[in-house]
Amino acid sequence: MAQAEDSLSGVAGRYASALYDLATEKHAADDVAAALDKFQALIDGSDDLKRLVKSPVFSAKEQVKALDAVLDKAQISGVAANFIRLVAAKRRLFVISDMIAAYRRLNDKAKGLVRADVTVAGPLKPDHEAALREALAGVTGGKTVDLNVRTDPSIIGGLVVKLGSRMVDASVRTKLNSIRTRMKEVG
Repeated sequence: MAQAEDSLSGVAGRYASALYDLATEKHAADDVAAALDKFQALIDGSDDLKRLVKSPVFSAKEQVKALDAVLDKAQISGVAANFIRLVAAKRRLFVISDMIAAYRRLNDKAKGLVRADVTVAGPLKPDHEAALREALAGVTGGKTVDLNVRTDPSIIGGLVVKLGSRMVDASVRTKLNSIRTRMKEVG
């Protein structure tokens, strides 16, 4: 799994790599990343757009036409918009989310940035967040860590950290489940 995440092979990796090369050549890597993130948020927030992207029923021409309206309304233009249109025209739109994720990894790597998803039971205090960020920076060899903190009261306490392909589950819920399983084994 870790290799799949770091690898840029396959359709998504090749398209993302080509886009990244073009974006850096035009000094627009961060602008393209922001536009792609905006487009991914649109996909995640709309079942209709998700259906347009994933369904083989729509022709390339229909997808491009629909995307023109979406991109204009979302004010996504330039290299990112042209890329999305190209992907649709080449009948590869169903892989766009993977392409966006691969592009994000390339851009993050170039900037020395690592993303971490953290789930906590309640809101983190600023000093706890700073300590967590510092600890994760130590694990990543001093890279800048972008924390995405999510609150989930069902974990009861502790935290769950996903950093790249690594995950550390130090939640109270997991510990209780582990104790429950061991008690069943004994009894």
